Amino acid sequence: MTIATAYVCVILAALLPYVWTTVAKASGERYDNRDPRGWVARQTDPRVHRANSAQLNAFEAFAPFAVAVVMAQLAGVQESRIAVLAIAFVVLRFLHGLVYTMGLKAPLRSLVWAVAFACVVALMVMAALRLGAMG
Repeated sequence: MTIATAYVCVILAALLPYVWTTVAKASGERYDNRDPRGWVARQTDPRVHRANSAQLNAFEAFAPFAVAVVMAQLAGVQESRIAVLAIAFVVLRFLHGLVYTMGLKAPLRSLVWAVAFACVVALMVMAALRLGAMG
């Protein structure tokens, strides 16, 4: 696996919020593009709100992940390690959105979130260690 694999994961992570917003819009009553936030607020189907929350959470998770991949690459972390953690992050974030949108157990959602977050932290720590910033 190469850094290109990790970059593809960055692209997928960037697109992931739009998966959940599409689910939210498809789950509720007739979508109103003139007032999207008001439309979400008026929906009574909890799946709309959960999918919208998954979307927001995916946007929040994207920036640290993208930065972590770039940090690790610039620091010279082994490409295969970066790629494995990037793949794990994307898979876990997809699972997070599924668990969130389907309304499954909150502890499961939190566990998936935490493991994905650990991937980001691991990338950043490996970059810092590689540059001697933590030693």
